[in-house]
Amino acid sequence: MTEVTNPKKYITVAVAGNPNAGKSTLINAICGSRLHVGNWSGVTVEKKEAVFVHGDIEIKLVDLPGVYSLSPFSQDEVIARTFLLNDKPDCIINVVDATNLERNLSLTIQLMELEIPIIMALNIYDEAEKKGYKIDYRKMAEMLGIFVVPTVARKKQGVSELLDAVVNISLSGNRGDRKPKQLVYDEDVESAMQVVKEETQRHYPEAKSKYPLKWLSYMVLEGDPVITREFEAVASPDIISRATEHIREAHDTDIRSVIADARYAISSGLAHEVLSRPLVPKIEFTEKIDKLLLNKYLGIPIFLVFIWFIFKLTFDISAPFSNWISGAFSGPVTTWLRALLVLMSAPQWTVSLLTEGVIAGVGLVLTFFPMIFTMMFFITFLEGSGYMARAAFVMDGLMHTVGLHGKSFIPMLLGFGCNVPAIYATRTLETGADKILTALLIPLMSCSARLPVYILFVSVFFGAHSGTVLWSLYVLGILLAFLVGIIFRKSLFKGEVSMFIMELPPYRIPSFNNLMVHSWEKGKHFVAKAGTYIFAMSILIWFLFNLPWGIENKRDSYLGQAGRVLSPVFKPLGFGNWEAVSSLITGVVAKEIVVSTMGRYMPAQKRGKLKRHFLWQMI
Repeated sequence: MTEVTNPKKYITVAVAGNPNAGKSTLINAICGSRLHVGNWSGVTVEKKEAVFVHGDIEIKLVDLPGVYSLSPFSQDEVIARTFLLNDKPDCIINVVDATNLERNLSLTIQLMELEIPIIMALNIYDEAEKKGYKIDYRKMAEMLGIFVVPTVARKKQGVSELLDAVVNISLSGNRGDRKPKQLVYDEDVESAMQVVKEETQRHYPEAKSKYPLKWLSYMVLEGDPVITREFEAVASPDIISRATEHIREAHDTDIRSVIADARYAISSGLAHEVLSRPLVPKIEFTEKIDKLLLNKYLGIPIFLVFIWFIFKLTFDISAPFSNWISGAFSGPVTTWLRALLVLMSAPQWTVSLLTEGVIAGVGLVLTFFPMIFTMMFFITFLEGSGYMARAAFVMDGLMHTVGLHGKSFIPMLLGFGCNVPAIYATRTLETGADKILTALLIPLMSCSARLPVYILFVSVFFGAHSGTVLWSLYVLGILLAFLVGIIFRKSLFKGEVSMFIMELPPYRIPSFNNLMVHSWEKGKHFVAKAGTYIFAMSILIWFLFNLPWGIENKRDSYLGQAGRVLSPVFKPLGFGNWEAVSSLITGVVAKEIVVSTMGRYMPAQKRGKLKRHFLWQMI
């Protein structure tokens, strides 16, 4: 990609594909860390986009949620379809898994119905070749009327050719000339579609400028709730009955199933035309490993061992870096800053504020960043390798005890990183009851904000067994979630448990670059908090502990007085001391600040005395 100062033209590109097709890896290969995260308009779900220059063209890349279809039954599907229909991007990059061509083509066919120019990124092409697959992608491009570019995203192969195709198709000629071919479905489906199409033109002549009429007719026939509400006159029972009369007589089934079968028949037939497999199929490496990892009796113990191993490595790898950061802030940084302020004849209170307030507070919290980043790195590795999907499958049986299924375990696992995006992730669940119950259980997962508190206590009090104790705290959170889930399901959320259908992707070794980028995306939230909330709170805490001016004992400060007032409330828990209560007060803004407050103002002997009760209160 060549950078220019003033790009001549601008295009918007949507990236769509099935989950596990390598969409995130491809986007990272194209724009790396330039992907910006916000929220979709009116929806508190992450929106990812990047703006970069290729040649003299400025490209805005919009990453749509991974979906299997464009039916608006999950929030991800609603977001993807709404963007494609309303924002009308110049083209779509359809990321297709070359090792699972038939299933991926089903979404491709639905995207073609929207009449938006499409470039197919035939991704994971190297793995398809290793399996002995031969894909005639040129023939497929001709049959579909779209560009097809083989790519290997993790090696950045085919990325430049893909972007060239994006520019060519987006800027060449009339948009109508660049539309994909309009595929012909079953004759009965086409006849029914034609009836609805004519009625739409009669009742809603303006519809043509908003939606492709053929796609609109299919949606009306399928009973799409969004389209049905908007085109109520066309979706009337009389018109639908007249359009589908022959289908009901000939197929003895509903029109939605007939249309779905027609799409599947095309994707299956196309895959058969362009794909040839070896006569003797190989026993896949994935199948061999799954016999062990998905074993009925060994699956859960292996999962727990994996998690324990992660915590053990987290401590062993990150400890030297944490010690270095701690030594730097408490030693040279504080000493040099103090000397500089004295040299500048700064007032004593300013010296104290910057050294004891800002540097000591933020510095103490930042010592935990290496541990948090290391843990996020290993969790990202498990996600990218395909094991996290297996974890959900393995946990499906246990999740049924709380009235959920294995798919709910994925948002709960994400809660170990941060509860907020984990709750966002519940949008992938099918039913409202599953979403609400899962969201209620996620706060019991120990997020990264609690990790500094855990690390402080396990490091001080458990020494060589720190990793095991930390692991047990996370397991305790999971057990509590199950207990609370059982209570909720038997009281507030009675009803039938939905089915669990989830794709298990093949095992892959994530690239180091992708691991670092995604780990940083997850870990930078902690750094941002240290630079904003924790920085501001460190200053505020310093003032609250030093006002009114001239106090000799910290217990007489404003924060000390607040702690003394509230301490009787916490006395039944075993720590009615104002220092501990003051730390809890500051932790309301951010849990990490508890560590900062205790580290600076609680006497060491009291920390030891209160260790057990205070630890559980932090949890």
